Amino acid sequence: MNATTLMEYRRTHIPVFNDNKMKLGVFGSNVSYGCTISLAESTFEPTYKHNVAIAKKADALGFELLVPVGRWKGFGGPTDFNGTCMETYTWATAMATQTAHIMVFSTSHVPTIHPVVAAKQGATIDHISGGRWGLNIVCGWYTPEMEMFGAKQMAHDDRYRYASEWIQVIKQLWTEQHSDYEGTFFRVKDGYLLPKPVQEPYPVLINAGSSPAGRDFSAREVDFNFVSIDTLENGKEMAADVRRRAQEYGREIGVMTYGLVVCRDTEKEAKQAYDYIVEKGDWEATHNIMRILGVESGSFDSQIKQFAERFIAGWGGYPMVGTPEQVVEEMLKLSRSGIEGVILSWLDYNQEIQYFGEKILPLMRQAGLRT
Repeated sequence: MNATTLMEYRRTHIPVFNDNKMKLGVFGSNVSYGCTISLAESTFEPTYKHNVAIAKKADALGFELLVPVGRWKGFGGPTDFNGTCMETYTWATAMATQTAHIMVFSTSHVPTIHPVVAAKQGATIDHISGGRWGLNIVCGWYTPEMEMFGAKQMAHDDRYRYASEWIQVIKQLWTEQHSDYEGTFFRVKDGYLLPKPVQEPYPVLINAGSSPAGRDFSAREVDFNFVSIDTLENGKEMAADVRRRAQEYGREIGVMTYGLVVCRDTEKEAKQAYDYIVEKGDWEATHNIMRILGVESGSFDSQIKQFAERFIAGWGGYPMVGTPEQVVEEMLKLSRSGIEGVILSWLDYNQEIQYFGEKILPLMRQAGLRT
């Protein structure tokens, strides 16, 4: 399949390659408290039944993707944030059987699963979903989780070298038969996998690498990089850099991000709701996360506090707080900066995604972001 044929196949068969200027997804509904590190009241619960309700609403609204959080251990604090988590290959299979059009992703920590097993599970889910499965590749940054598997945390750039071999083994299994692989970390003799995935040449691959090594990995190996945006200017620079790196490898790559939505009929109501989420925030869990990420410093107290508030409200995602019109304006800003999709979180997914569909989606169509 040549590049032109592949592009046309993906545009017509795979939701994340459709013509919508701003793709939409749901992020983190499989874990306790979702992406909100707060004790603010919500009907949300990380159960199968509740996830099905959210997934069906997203599917009916025409969202393109469901992306779970890969988690093995909570972050402590009163919430033990994300401590309850549905495993993501199993979760993706279940969501696929309950939806018709939306893509379902598995978020996979590469040190926790052998690539032969990941390739087999992924191909199976791709068949169950009718070609709607995708893989979110995570190198594993939370050391206590990796230690559960008896794995020593690798140096940062070594994680990406390991991930590169991991995904190369998987790609080879998905596209070849009776092939060998010999690398630094993996050795596969007479690789065999049937059935092959439904998607050609293989399922959609995504990654959120933001460091130089992470950007290079994405540019070389995956279809979409999910950049973390602190400012629009930085997001624009990162999107351009990832695309430039991909071109150097003779490839094209899409760029998406993740964001939190607090939308109400008036700006005052939205800001009050956001402030309440922060007020009820689990600061202990948030500081635990920030310590692991290495972003705490006494020299930048005000910046650190603002950063922490964004983590509480939506795992550090791009904040969209205000009226439906203001949320759409933020979507337009993201689009103009080179972002072509955003996976969203809310305090109360099941309730607020319905409001999103009623109030925000029509305005996105008017703005030319959705067809």
